[in-house]
Amino acid sequence: MNLGLQGKTAFVSGSTQGIGYAIAAALAAEGAEVTLNGRDAQRLDAAVERLRSEHPGARVAGFAADFSSADEVARLTEALGQVDILVNNVGLFGLADFASVSDEDWARYFEVNVMSGVRLSRALLGGMLERGSGRIIFISSESGVNVPADMVHYGMTKAAMLAVANGLAKLTRGTAVTVNTVLGGPTFSDGVAASVAVVADAQGLPAEAMKSAIIGQNRTTLLERFIDPTEIANLAAYLSSPLSSATNGAALRADGGVLTGML
Repeated sequence: MNLGLQGKTAFVSGSTQGIGYAIAAALAAEGAEVTLNGRDAQRLDAAVERLRSEHPGARVAGFAADFSSADEVARLTEALGQVDILVNNVGLFGLADFASVSDEDWARYFEVNVMSGVRLSRALLGGMLERGSGRIIFISSESGVNVPADMVHYGMTKAAMLAVANGLAKLTRGTAVTVNTVLGGPTFSDGVAASVAVVADAQGLPAEAMKSAIIGQNRTTLLERFIDPTEIANLAAYLSSPLSSATNGAALRADGGVLTGML
């Protein structure tokens, strides 16, 4: 399907691997000019080269920035220029007992997971509104709706992303700019794969067996398997497209059926 993204410019935060990289690859495959982002310059360069090799002819750039630093985000936004598609994907993730999470950790999670999207959107939404078109997508999680007891600090940030996106959408009235959120579910990203490998090695089990055992404990997933990052990327690519013009202010699920309520 031609999503009509030829000639569009896109920026995907946190896109050297996992869901962010998969989204960047999907947009590049559709003809968009994509800027990748990561904290580590070497990993970023490797991701840019990987994407160029996977999609010859694609226009791909990279910009290193740490989203825990407001100054680095400011430097990034000054350098980006016009952006037609902004994907707010970067985020910290981790299991932790509620009582053990310090004020500093709460602030760090909020700074990276929420304020990254706030700062990028604040810098880029105005230009989209002036041009009368654009897309902003927040990559949230089902954990922002059904907050896990062992990830309250993480779920809080994903709920906040939903609120920010919903409010921003109301600023786009009468334009062809849209702001939407993707609610992802248990995804076998690079980080999850690495964690599974470590646990499997510690228990003397094959990684694939450990992967199946972990997802098997999740009795709410209708897929009964991990989601592949490309499955999240497919929805993000659609929301980036003119084909999604009637979808605005929405939270769309790509959660594998974890959220089984009707709404």
